[in-house]
Formats: sequence, C-alpha cells, structure tokens
Amino acid sequence: MASHDHNYKVFSCFNRKFTVTEPGPPPDVQKAFSESSGGASSMSADQLLRFLADHQGEADCTATDSEQILQQSRKQDPETGLHLHDFFSFLQHHHFNSPIKSQVHQDMNAPLSHYFIYTGHNSYLTGNQLSSDCSDVPIIKALQRGVRVIELDLWPNSDKDDIDVVHGRTLTTPVSLIQCLKSIKEYAFVKSQYPLIITLEDHLTPDLQAKVAEMATQVFGELLYYPQTDSRKEFPTPESLKGRILISTKPPKEFLESKQCDDKDNEKESADKGSSLPDHPDDPETDDNSAPEYRHLITIHAGKPKGEIQDELKASGGVRRLSLSEQALEKASESYGADIVRFTQNNILRVYPKGTRLNSSNYKPHIGWTYGAQMVAFNMQGYGKSLWYMQGMFRANGGCGYVKKPEFLVEKGPHNEVFDPKRTSPVKKTLKVKVYMGTGWSLDFSPTDFDSYSPPDFYVKVCIVGVPADMAKKKTSVISNNWFPVWDEEFDFPLTVPELALLRIEVRENDKHQKDDFGGQTCLPVSELKSGFRSVPLYDKMGDKLKSVKLLMRFQFR
Repeated sequence: MASHDHNYKVFSCFNRKFTVTEPGPPPDVQKAFSESSGGASSMSADQLLRFLADHQGEADCTATDSEQILQQSRKQDPETGLHLHDFFSFLQHHHFNSPIKSQVHQDMNAPLSHYFIYTGHNSYLTGNQLSSDCSDVPIIKALQRGVRVIELDLWPNSDKDDIDVVHGRTLTTPVSLIQCLKSIKEYAFVKSQYPLIITLEDHLTPDLQAKVAEMATQVFGELLYYPQTDSRKEFPTPESLKGRILISTKPPKEFLESKQCDDKDNEKESADKGSSLPDHPDDPETDDNSAPEYRHLITIHAGKPKGEIQDELKASGGVRRLSLSEQALEKASESYGADIVRFTQNNILRVYPKGTRLNSSNYKPHIGWTYGAQMVAFNMQGYGKSLWYMQGMFRANGGCGYVKKPEFLVEKGPHNEVFDPKRTSPVKKTLKVKVYMGTGWSLDFSPTDFDSYSPPDFYVKVCIVGVPADMAKKKTSVISNNWFPVWDEEFDFPLTVPELALLRIEVRENDKHQKDDFGGQTCLPVSELKSGFRSVPLYDKMGDKLKSVKLLMRFQFR
C-alpha cells in the first residue's frame, strides 16, 4: 500500500519525520474474500453476487448489478475477476456500501399523524433567539437539508400595512413575509417531494390576515393545499400530498383580544421560566367573524392547552395539532403518558424548545418521539449532539423528511393499552458494531489541524441513543500518530426498543493538554442499518458531509 511522509517542525528548528503507510485489508475482509472466492486469487461476478446476498444482506441485487460492480471496481485486467485489493476498495466505496438505504421505502399512505416529521423552530433566525437577524437564508438551508415543517412568526410591520417575519418583542431584525414565501416556493421540494408544512405564529389584525391569505395564494398557486371542510376525522397521507404546501396555525381572532391574551400568557410563561424573554408557542384562538379567506387556507388546525392537559388530550371532534413546550411535555408525561400516546395516534403533537434557550440550543428529541410526537421542533441554525440526533433520525426513509412511526406507537391493545416508554421491555435484538479503520483526514484537514508536532491520535466513540434502557457509550483505543488509524474493535449493544434507537459515531483526536479535537461524526437510525461491511461517511459539527473522511465498519444483528 502507499506510504506518506509527514514532516513537523518542533521549536522552529527541529524536523520530525513520520512515515505512515495506508493500511491493507483487515483480517475479516481477507477472510470474507477467501470464503467468497473459494480460495482463488480473484472473485467472479457470480461469487460477488453470493457475497452480496449472504454477507451484505443485499437480497435485491441481480447478476447484472454484480457484473456492473465488477466492471467499475476492477483495476487490473478486466477479463479477470475481482482481486483482493479491488474487493477492499469496493467495500470502502460509499455508493456501493452505504450503511442505510438511500431511497424512500416506507409506506407513505398512512395519515400524517403516523409519521415523525422533520420540524424546524423559528426557522427564520440566523442565530440566537434574542438579537440575531431574521432572514430567508436559514429557511433555504433547512429546506435543502430536508426539513418539512417551517415556522414563521408573523407581526405587523412598523407602518402596520404589511407583514414582517420576526421573533416578536426581541431585538431581532425582521425579514418580509413575501421574501420568505418566495424562497419557500423555490426550495420547498429540492430535497423531498413530500408535503411541506408551514406553521404560522400569527399576531396580525384581520386585514393583515387577509393579506397573508392573498400572498400565500398568489405565491404558491396550485402548490397550496387546503381542505374543503373545516373538520376532518383523519389527516391526509404524505403520498396524496406530494408536491403540496400546507398551512398549520390556529384559526384567527380579533387582534386586540389576541394581544391581550398573548400578553397574559407571556407574563405567566416568563415568570415560570425565570426569563425576561416572552415565548409565543402559537397564535390567537378562534373567531368566525375574522378573515374567512385566511381561515379557509388552514389545513392543520392548531392550539395550545387552555385548560387541564388531560382534557386537551381527549381530543374529541376533528383531528388537530397541539403544541407543548419541552417542559410541559415532560411534566405531562409523568402522569398522562398513555394519554399522550393515544392522542398522537390520530392527532399531531408539536414540541418546541423552552424559552430560556436564548442561544438556540436544543433538547433531546427522544423526549417527544417516545410518546409519538410528530413535530419535535428544533433550532436548525446551530450544532450539537441533540441536532445530530435529529439529523440522524431523518436520514431514514431516503431522507424525505417523513419517517413512519413504529407500529407500537399507532396501535392499541385489546384493553386500550398503549406503549409505555417508562416500562423496560426485554431485549429484542443485539446490534454488533465493528470499527475497522478510518481514512480521509489527510485530505480534508491540514497537517497541523490536530497536532502541531505530530500526526493525530484518533479514537472512535460509539453510542446508542434511545429509550433509557438502551442508552450506551463505548469507545475504541487511541491510535497514536497516524492519519490512517486501524482499530479493529467490536462492541455489542443489547436493544429493547431498536425501532427508536440511533447509533451515534464520533471520531475524536486525543489531546493530553486540552479538550479533545473533533474529527467527524454521524448518527444513523438503527432500524435502517444494513448488515455487513459498510463505508460510513462522517460529517462536520454543522451536519455537512466531509469530503473524504469515512470509516470502514461492520454491522450485524442477532
């Protein structure tokens, strides 16, 4: 294999030279090649097809597929089969050996309430919740990532004759609604064809509500979907709404009453949180005399609890959306967990960050997912583990922004019983994860990004995030002074609820004097993992894919 020399200056006068050789195939790869090729020096197309079916679980591969792989992977005489090093290169090729499926493959003909939906919070903010700019740029970025729920806060502009999108009663600078709508139309379906939902937090007078309706109708045209009746017993399906834009908000009310109501709510919420920043989770309550054209466009009627939470969760009448803060959900789950799960089987629950998260941080999304909450609303403009979990969940189902909820979250038992996240279940399956090696850092980083005087010292953290019983953390040993680390270590993860588990992988560079350096991360839905040898690309802190960095791993279930 190729060797690389790396020179480092010490105290500006001494040179340290490190020669690093790119590793060859690990023993498991050599064994798999030998077994699949029958001990021969090359592998035929038929033998490769059997390897793909038996070892990789690729039951859908055809003889034509294996022949094409052979043609693209052979580096030597095209008339011979696949040699060991060609086979090794093939396993490291992400296109051929992705860790999860890249296409939409789940049933998309169930009601919207049967899906987790990729949801943004205050989607127009470029930074913190108090003083950052409002812009359509973060909306565009969110849509390019596959986010399917965009939130806009609507307020009258300074002249009271137009609509601003702004985080009200803060120092954030506004952006015009028309600009946001035009950008939404342009980018709504660049990543996913499944429906885009716009949640509106409305603080408008009736005449401005009518103006919103006019704008939305003119900008979106036939893309805009709205119901023919005010009340429905079931939400439409993602499949039936492909390429359509939906509005979700509370039906309108007179602005003065709305403002008085909001002021009272905000004073109470601010006192509860110990924060001077008002939180506006939703907009005014219903009044049939106000802006009928605006009301007509609302597909998903929304609200926040006005009385006791257990009464709100009974959900009599048509289906609707209920919004709860992360704190309110945690509190409600202590006494009414089963009621929350039952509510989310037909209705939509939106969970939003508490108002004290002024720096646009996020909470753990499993708080909502384990109770069936479809819209776990996140601040998309930052980074951190919670956001990585969100990005990981929505890599599922081809990254289309809709992930089918597990059956146990949409079914009731014979005695009306439902899933209880607090009850520990028996182990359903064990995930075996083997970390072989990593490559690409020498291409994506400069020689001194990790250490000024030597090559990096990498290790891998492998974690399970899910229900409390499944949470686990493991890590490999540290491989010193090597841009091409080989670990060859395996970990077992017993899982009680694999359907809600995420596998978090993070590479760090060991630093004896300060915080370990970041070397890439990814988060993968366990329910989507493909067995066998897999090429696993890593992402930066923001969730953008690194150009070259990847790990060779193996996943097995038993």
